[in-house]
Amino acid sequence: MELHGSASDVLSRWEHYLTHSRGMSAHSVRAYMSDIDSALQFMLGESEFDSKELTPRAFRAWIASKVREGDARSSIARYAASARLFGQWMTREGLVDVDPTLKLKAASVDQVLPDTLSTEQVGVLFDYLQARAGQGDPADVRDLAITELMYSCGIRVGELVGLNLSHLNAADRTIRVLGKGSKERVVPYGLPAHDALRVWVESGRPALVNEKSGQALFLGVRGARIDQRTVRERLERACSLAGVPVISPHGLRHSAATHMLQGGADLRAVQDLLGHSSLQTTQRYTHVDASRLSAIMRQAHPRA
Repeated sequence: MELHGSASDVLSRWEHYLTHSRGMSAHSVRAYMSDIDSALQFMLGESEFDSKELTPRAFRAWIASKVREGDARSSIARYAASARLFGQWMTREGLVDVDPTLKLKAASVDQVLPDTLSTEQVGVLFDYLQARAGQGDPADVRDLAITELMYSCGIRVGELVGLNLSHLNAADRTIRVLGKGSKERVVPYGLPAHDALRVWVESGRPALVNEKSGQALFLGVRGARIDQRTVRERLERACSLAGVPVISPHGLRHSAATHMLQGGADLRAVQDLLGHSSLQTTQRYTHVDASRLSAIMRQAHPRA
């Protein structure tokens, strides 16, 4: 069975169930609604609700993405619980034939880390993207700008798709990012990203802009704000065609952080750049191990 329709309609029915059938408090309803809205955004992007996309693998990937973003164990457990309740509800409502969340466990993804590219592989990927963008197709110009910005800043894909033109300060080469928990930070970006963004804003974006565009910095081919699913698909496709390991946007963020640390960047500076509240999260994202920290201490500490 494949059911299609509006994701907002499904969420409205879900909210009604939580409120009236389960009798949950307003606070609990907001938490469950937020969790499932996040899951559907991850699995569907801006597409219509399509039950065949809500697979066990898709739910596991969503939970894994939350682990990689550094969410607390308590939050991960709640996400899994929300998903299981949603799966049970979908089954009762006839939205799916088989509950895709039956075997979903938070513990199974507790230590998942994304794949990364080496600096050489990143160079190969950008050579491919630049060659494509040089042909002038607006989508290719956009893809180069998006990938340059993600790698330069290490921003999350959710932060990227939420960027508006007003968030870009080309003179200072910085962007204003609204991160997790509505925390705002200003992040610098490099010259290659600056050049790619300039071409996108001056020639690529105007070719796609229409009444749906608003102030969105990055647009899809139909002119609306680009969604996370499209960014993931385009990056994975570019990696495949460039002949490098296929990674997700979070893998690119992880690669950027790892390469900055390997280049000698201060761990707390990387923490600020990534928008992490915990230094421990930054250490895990950047593959900092005890031997590397020991080497840093021996080099920098006067009594090492």
